[in-house]
Amino acid sequence: MLSVGAETWKFRALIDALVRRHVATRYRGSLFGFLWSFLNPLCLMAVYTLVFHYYMRFNGGEHYHLMVFAGLLPWIWTSSALSEGTSSIVGSGHLITKSMFPAHILPCVSVLSSMIHFALALPILALFMLAAGVSITPTWLLLPVLLFIHACILDGIALALASLNVFFRDVQHLVGNLLTFVFFLCPVVYPESAVPERFRFLLEANPFAVLTVSYQQILVQGVTPAAGTFALLAAIAALSLGVGVLVYGRFRERFAEAL
Repeated sequence: MLSVGAETWKFRALIDALVRRHVATRYRGSLFGFLWSFLNPLCLMAVYTLVFHYYMRFNGGEHYHLMVFAGLLPWIWTSSALSEGTSSIVGSGHLITKSMFPAHILPCVSVLSSMIHFALALPILALFMLAAGVSITPTWLLLPVLLFIHACILDGIALALASLNVFFRDVQHLVGNLLTFVFFLCPVVYPESAVPERFRFLLEANPFAVLTVSYQQILVQGVTPAAGTFALLAAIAALSLGVGVLVYGRFRERFAEAL
């Protein structure tokens, strides 16, 4: 794990260049370009608010739209990073087969690229909060800590999935379906309090649900997550990275042959 981490740091300039290229080309040729970074979550927020808050008369509490938006931003990052990260090694097979390219940085590039789009949408959330009379509190200062932990969790999972996907192409299709399932297990369109007590363990066992609640607390509610929450997420991040490195190390020597 330490050797992979050292190699990742060694290739930080290459990662930076690839992230810049990925971000620049993601919306190349589109009319709105980087505006899609916050147009996508805005559209989803509008749909979910209309359907659940008005059509179905679901009581999501005060500032429901802000809570949905604050939950959607990290989820879109998660979904995009894992979807793109899973296919990142297969999609760059020409680099891996022709040179000693560090394949482990490709999922990392996907995670960081998606994080930039997450960051670009944060000012829009801040504007919505101010328009709704919700203050931006000092808890926003904890955001970098949560972002780092979140990125580590995603990088570990994406590295493992990308390594497996080289040999089992069904993985990328399975991930798409699992992401849809996991989304509805996260309190994005419903508050944490709406989950019946007997099903509360599903939230506690789902790291993305814990992340969702933590983002909502920090960004909208102005509440500092419990120290135990950060400890739990940090442990999950370490486990995720460890598993990712182990899976990658198990298959890395056979990438060129399989691709």
